[in-house]
Amino acid sequence: MKHDKVGSVMTTEVVRATYATPFKEVARLLGEHRISGLPVVDEDDKVIGVISETDLMIRQAETPDPHEPKKRHLLASLTHAGRTRAAKSRARTAGRLMTEPPITVRADDSIVEAARTMAQHRVERLPVLDEENRLVGIVTRRDLLTVFLRPDEEIRRAIVEGVLVHALWLPPLSIDVFVTEGVVTLSGDLERKSEKEIAVSMTRQIDGVVAVVDKLTYRMDDSRTRPDEPALHGVADNWLRKL
Repeated sequence: MKHDKVGSVMTTEVVRATYATPFKEVARLLGEHRISGLPVVDEDDKVIGVISETDLMIRQAETPDPHEPKKRHLLASLTHAGRTRAAKSRARTAGRLMTEPPITVRADDSIVEAARTMAQHRVERLPVLDEENRLVGIVTRRDLLTVFLRPDEEIRRAIVEGVLVHALWLPPLSIDVFVTEGVVTLSGDLERKSEKEIAVSMTRQIDGVVAVVDKLTYRMDDSRTRPDEPALHGVADNWLRKL
């Protein structure tokens, strides 16, 4: 099933820094462009790290508090995280300030894959790379959320063509597909239980779908079919194995 690609929603004019970019210039870039982070690239335009507002704020946060016990400060500096924060608090350039290795995606990755990467690593933006690992864009959480602005009729068409016709080899009007504010209702009678499971599973993965209301029924339960009696043939076989 085809998903919209990261390249279709990313920003191509990327504010970036190099390893030697001064601390104050990084702060200026973030403030001037009203962004909360940027990638750091080398001379070949390959991403070597990323900087967020949090990285800059470490300088202020790590300034010694005259009222804080020295012992507590020394203990914190013994951990890896403590040493990292201490190094960033003294950073004068982007290269010393950045977080590495960078978490990135490719322009031909799906929006679903990018969203999964963001959630897994708890980041708000991802540098986008081309086939040669060079920076070509940046994608943010807001960019990925644009998929939910997809019109209901477009979502319905994608379900009918992608799920019913191409995956299950069924006539376009074999079941009823209603879409309201991204919520899809599937109703009707299918021949096999496996077809119902595939229809629901694939519909959930259509870009822009918020939820699926399953009102489908089936005539035959083929979940216990013997191995030498395949329940489905063609494209749907692969989807059934993934369920």
